[in-house]
Amino acid sequence: MLSQITKRSFIRSFSTSRLVLTEGAIPKSKGSFQDKERAQENVYIKQQEAAQLKKLKEKLQQQQETIDKLETELKNHKKQE
Repeated sequence: MLSQITKRSFIRSFSTSRLVLTEGAIPKSKGSFQDKERAQENVYIKQQEAAQLKKLKEKLQQQQETIDKLETELKNHKKQE
């Protein structure tokens, strides 16, 4: 049993040292993944902002139509007096 524990700890320490040797390659992987993730987030944010802008433009157009209607009614009311 003791020999099994010793073998496991040896394997673990060996595998840990392999990670130390390849550690330099890991940041490049993370960097490209982070860049891809950031780009996807930017696309999502741009789509959300475009949708919000579209809604605001529609609301502005409705309000402008309401203002025009009220101005017309006001002019008609002044003519009647």
